[in-house]
Amino acid sequence: MNAIVKGSLVVGTLLILGAGIAAGLRGGGGSASPEATPSSGAGRKQVLTIAAASDLKFALDEWVQEFRAKNPDADVRVTYGSSGNFSAQIANGAPFDLFLSADVSYPRTLAEQGLVHESGVFLYAVGRIVVWVPKDSALPLEQLGMKALLEPAAKRIAIANPQHAPYGRAAEAAMKSQGIYDTVKDRLVLGENIAQTAQFVQSGSADVGIIALALALAPAMKEQGRYWEVPIDAYPRMEQGGAILARARDVELAKRFRDGLLGEDGRALLKRHGFFLPGQ
Repeated sequence: MNAIVKGSLVVGTLLILGAGIAAGLRGGGGSASPEATPSSGAGRKQVLTIAAASDLKFALDEWVQEFRAKNPDADVRVTYGSSGNFSAQIANGAPFDLFLSADVSYPRTLAEQGLVHESGVFLYAVGRIVVWVPKDSALPLEQLGMKALLEPAAKRIAIANPQHAPYGRAAEAAMKSQGIYDTVKDRLVLGENIAQTAQFVQSGSADVGIIALALALAPAMKEQGRYWEVPIDAYPRMEQGGAILARARDVELAKRFRDGLLGEDGRALLKRHGFFLPGQ
């Protein structure tokens, strides 16, 4: 039986960002999580609430810092989690202004439901997956690639839950395309989102993980482990997209944030953090 790790999205996210991966931010010049930043100015600040896929944690934290520097009157609050869970929450009235999903199909479905602003859905990146292990792991990733998951040392393999996490679906598809899924499926440990999945293998709760390249390149993960990049043709193309939501409180502020992320500086930042760009 698969070991399915359950838990509250909010609690899981806070645990992840408070420990594990987030520890690398303190050592790598990072800042506190945007959602923890208090508003100031006696309510005069423009507020922008963002629901963002967990693979964006490091790239978006950096972009939010730059955006705040250019827009000091903006109070940007980001919550990270699984795209499928966010989509369900938004459909049920969650008060987000902007949704950045790891799978463009989620905002497109919300658009069909009339929950997206008339500016529509946009693409911002293409996700990539890697097999990641701690540096002292005996698994020969360099020699075997994904076949290393068949080794006896790979007793627990962490992936995100395919039911609501796009990176989990990509991991499952890659294992099937490489012909190893049926052999290893009973060893899978499912994280609530891709950040929790990375934390499992980083902390030793799993022996190996299939995670986002964007997380493997983060300071803590890069220092503590090594990875093998899964060929991009081994799983369906992970087009990541977003949308300003119909109930957004400040559409102009949301557009300003979106346009910057889609502009030259935002694209360069996303590429630096391990994402392909639309059209690549």
